[in-house]
Amino acid sequence: MSDIRHDRVHGTHVIIAPERLHRPNCYGTEEKEEILKEEHCPFCEGNESMTPHEIFAIRENSSLPNQKGWKTRVVPNLYKAVQIEAPYEHHYGFFEHWEGFGAHELMIDTPEHHTSIIQWSERAVVEWLKTLRARVSDLRKDERIAYISLFKNERSEAGASQQHCHTQIIGLPIVPKLLKERYQRSFTYYNHNVCALLESEIEHEEASSERIVATHGAFTAYCPYASAYPFEVIISSKQALGQIDTLQDTSIVEVASLLHIILKNMKKQLGCFTFNLTISTPPLQAKDFEYDILTHIDEMCRFSIRIMPRLYHMAGFEVSTGIMINPVAPEHAAKLLRESANE
Repeated sequence: MSDIRHDRVHGTHVIIAPERLHRPNCYGTEEKEEILKEEHCPFCEGNESMTPHEIFAIRENSSLPNQKGWKTRVVPNLYKAVQIEAPYEHHYGFFEHWEGFGAHELMIDTPEHHTSIIQWSERAVVEWLKTLRARVSDLRKDERIAYISLFKNERSEAGASQQHCHTQIIGLPIVPKLLKERYQRSFTYYNHNVCALLESEIEHEEASSERIVATHGAFTAYCPYASAYPFEVIISSKQALGQIDTLQDTSIVEVASLLHIILKNMKKQLGCFTFNLTISTPPLQAKDFEYDILTHIDEMCRFSIRIMPRLYHMAGFEVSTGIMINPVAPEHAAKLLRESANE
């Protein structure tokens, strides 16, 4: 039987419909893992001249900017959605718009020609998170930027245009409507319950236990009750540990280890799967909110990572209603992922 579930965190509904699993052509085409170096890949070490000059890098002590010897590297995106050089201007009226101001950066995650984060070492995941911490910390100094989006598109069906592992960082002068509503909802929940919404969700998931996948240190990985995607996993903590730009090194090591484990387990179940990964980033400005949410941002919002496998094709219903249909019950997905840890 199908089940229409309410996602309290994202303010949406999801249909869990296992019967849909047997539909013809339910899933996308599986892509093969590729680890061979490409001679002309602009992201591989040794091809630094093929990208714009780097904004930031984690490097070996003796290496020079825009040369070999880096572990992670951030450059301006050649195909910018928004530009830091554009005027910071908001035009009102019936056809309201902003000029295309913003920051669009591309992080080259590894000097090796890896095509999946699953191929990385745990140490590489730590360096990836530390790089994102540094970039968000720097971008938040620009008072024109109201929101920063951090995301990975893994494989072409998830939106990746380059095979070599990379992450995108986009800073906007606005807070997207869905995110604005989410954080207003989080603030309201915090005001009424004196605890964070994600904290409550994890507590309820722990009480149920059937959707918990793994824990490590302060962090918990679980398939949320109203999973919008088959095998969706959220990694977060009940404790207020800060946001991506304020996480301590100990927290970064813990969450990196758990993320590394979860992705390995997902690969055991799904093979070389397509997915999107996002990292939570609360708004940087409170001017468009009814309340001063920034005063209590760490208390009401938890750092989180969301992994969204793109195994199932979205169609007209999902696009027209905003309601996702998930053919894999999260209880079943969590069970399989737990079992993968013992293989």
